[in-house]
Formats: sequence, C-alpha cells, structure tokens
Amino acid sequence: MEYRMEHDSMGQVRVPADKYWGAQTQRSVENFPIGVGLETMPREIIHAFGILKKAAAQANHALRPERMTEEKRKAICAACGEVISGALGAHFPLVVWQTGSGTQSNMNANEVIANRGNEIAGKKLLHPNDDINMSQSSNDTFPTAMHIAAVCAVEDRVLPAIDVLTAAFARLEEENQGVVKSGRTHLQDATPIAFSQEISGWRTSLERDRELLKLALEPLKELALGGTAVGTGLNAPKGFDTAVAAEVSRLTGKNFRTAPNKFHALTSKDELVFAHGALKALACDLMKIANDIRWLASGPRLGLGEITIPENEPGSSIMPGKVNPTQCEAVTMVAVQVMGNDTAVGLAASQGNFQLNVFMPVLIYNFLQSARLLAECMVSFHDHCVAGIRANREKMAGNLHNSLMLVTALNPYIGYENAAKTAKKAYAENISLKEACVALGFLTAEKFDEVFRPEQMI
Repeated sequence: MEYRMEHDSMGQVRVPADKYWGAQTQRSVENFPIGVGLETMPREIIHAFGILKKAAAQANHALRPERMTEEKRKAICAACGEVISGALGAHFPLVVWQTGSGTQSNMNANEVIANRGNEIAGKKLLHPNDDINMSQSSNDTFPTAMHIAAVCAVEDRVLPAIDVLTAAFARLEEENQGVVKSGRTHLQDATPIAFSQEISGWRTSLERDRELLKLALEPLKELALGGTAVGTGLNAPKGFDTAVAAEVSRLTGKNFRTAPNKFHALTSKDELVFAHGALKALACDLMKIANDIRWLASGPRLGLGEITIPENEPGSSIMPGKVNPTQCEAVTMVAVQVMGNDTAVGLAASQGNFQLNVFMPVLIYNFLQSARLLAECMVSFHDHCVAGIRANREKMAGNLHNSLMLVTALNPYIGYENAAKTAKKAYAENISLKEACVALGFLTAEKFDEVFRPEQMI
C-alpha cells in the first residue's frame, strides 16, 4: 500500500494514498481499534454530515462571502454531493467507539470534503478546519447530524413501513367481516369476538404508534448548529443558525429549524430519548401482534390453527415437513433488540456533563439501528407473512361453539352463579352447555336455543 504524509496540530501522520481522509481521521483509526468493520459510524450520520456541511457552506457564503468565496463554495458543495450520494463511503472508516462528542467523525467529514474538494478544484483551495468547519464546532455539528439522521430514518423508512403493514391489516379486516370466533384473555377462553375486530386492534395499535412518532419528530427538527463549542455561538456570524437550518430544510425537504436554546441543544438529548420511546412503543406492539399471529397459526393439528400463514422454508433439520412461524420470530427478536437499545439510549442521554453530552455516538448508533430494524422487519413481515394470512373459518366456528365462556350469554336469564355451575358441569362431564343447563333445570331446551346466540355476542 502506498502512503502520503498529512499533518495536523500534533504533527505528521502517514495516511493511505488512495483515501481522502487526513491526519485526525488516521489518528482515530489507529487509536480506536474497537469494532472495526462491524460497528462503523452509521451511514445515515455520514449522509447527514454531507447535508449539514453543504448547508454550512451555503450559509457562510451568504454571510461571509469574503471568506467563503464562490470558488470555495462550489468545490465544497460538489464534494458534499458525493458524500450525500454515498459515493465516498469508503473514506469514512471510523468506528462508533471513539470520542463521545463525535469530534473525530466531524473531522473525518471535514478532511474528506476538503481533500475531495481540492481535487475537484484542481488546487490546494480548502482547509478542513478553516473552510469546511467554518462557523462550526464538532459540539454542534454532531448533534445536528444526529437529528437530521433520526428524522430522515423515521420519516423516510419507519413511517412508510407502518403504512404498508397498516394497509394490509385494513384489507384483512374488510375480508373477514362477519367471521365470529372465540376471544381469549389470560391465554384462556373468553367471550366471542369478530375476527375483524381482533384485526382492528392490531391496525389501530400501529396507527397510534404512527401518531406518537409524528409527535416525537417535531422536537427532533430543532438543530444545534450555530451553538459552536459551548452554545454561545462563538466564531459563527449573526444569523448563521437560522440560515443553515433553512438550507438543511431545503436540501432535505423537511421543516428543520434552529434550536432556540443552544445550551440545551448541545448537552441534552431528551428529544432523541422521547423519539426512541415512540420506537419502543412500536416494538412493543409489533411483539404483541407477531405473538398473536403465531399463536393463532399454531399447529397445524395440535394448536389453535385458526389462521394459516405462508410456509416460507423448512422448519427443522430433523423433523420432516415441519414449518415454523419464522417471520413472527424475526419480528419479536427485533422488538427485543429495540427494547434493549432503549436502555442504551436513555443511559447515554443521561451523561450530559456541563455544556456537552459525551455519549453521542453510541446513542445515535442504537437509535438508528432501532429505526432501521423496525422498518425492515415490518416490510419483511408484510411481504412474507401478513399479506398471506388466511382465516380458517371452520376451525374458528368449531372453537367458538366449543367454548365454555359462551355461558356468559346466559347471565341475564339464570344469573352469574347458576351460569358458573352450568360451565363447570359441562367441563367436568364433557357435555355441551345446553345439556348441562337443561340437566340442572335452569332453562328448557327451547328457551336455551332462544337466548343462546354466540354470533350476536360481539
């Protein structure tokens, strides 16, 4: 491998010749050999840095044209475009486990954009600190990148995935109107419910999760950029914060705005905690829905068997013909991961000391993993399971009419205690509710048939 020499304030460093990064990035590569190749800074953060650095160059050009010349602005914007597109992904090698302020990732972006911009300009035009980092600090750029990445992940991936799954449940709900089955509480038989009503519970849970996420997005659209080192805005021109937020909004098509209090924006991560709480709520509902579906599909002969789901792959290396609810299991594992991530997000957010939080990389790593996993698992769950759910109406009807909890319909006619005696006799003697009720003398056979209408109990 060929190398070139780069320098920073600490001296010279040898850097791979085919990479755009510089001395500070290389020092981080050498000093933090932790999770290399596995836990690199999320690509969503790199994408966000491309956006905010381009926005900063545009704002600086408008406010400080004597320093951010048109020539510099043009070269920076061109290089940032390549960062945004992902074309320069190989030049961002840093791991999550670095400085807690994300300083080294900010400098990675500064160095890559400067060196690529110089290559585009055909001369030594840009300096990583003086030009790419103009009017900025790692302390306000990394929190800004976090918010941009989080908003984009939720709006562009999680919400559309919820919509796909919600639409599928709405279709199933419509297809199963009038299908009555046994309800279940405490994993025990309960009074009847329409299958469409059961599905409506799943659909509404997802719709409510969507509402909660939309609420959580609004605080996330406040950006720390313009606070610089400690929130005072030192070395940033007046109006930079509002100008750069407006430019980020233009570049993303989302309504970002400058944070009204930069001291809060640099040190507190409560907006991310709140938003991840909404992701956790979604994970909890997905856990419930996936578990319901695999219970209802259990069998094929010895379980509930009230629905069928697609058979996607063999389920056992030893039991021929076995097929398992693998998509449901994947969803529930993702839910567990998100719940674990929520603990990491909360603990990281609690570590804001004085003017800066220094657990930011691990916080956003977990947040973005949760958003990515939830979005991808919902699409997979839809495509390979939910879209193929079919009601076993014969089995539902059989279970319904075999349920002892239908005795609840008799309460108004024979009273709670007599109804309980009827159910216990039917269970103990393995006879029908009608046979037990008539044998106990509570109702005649004709009166029982008149008042006992399971399909009307929903």
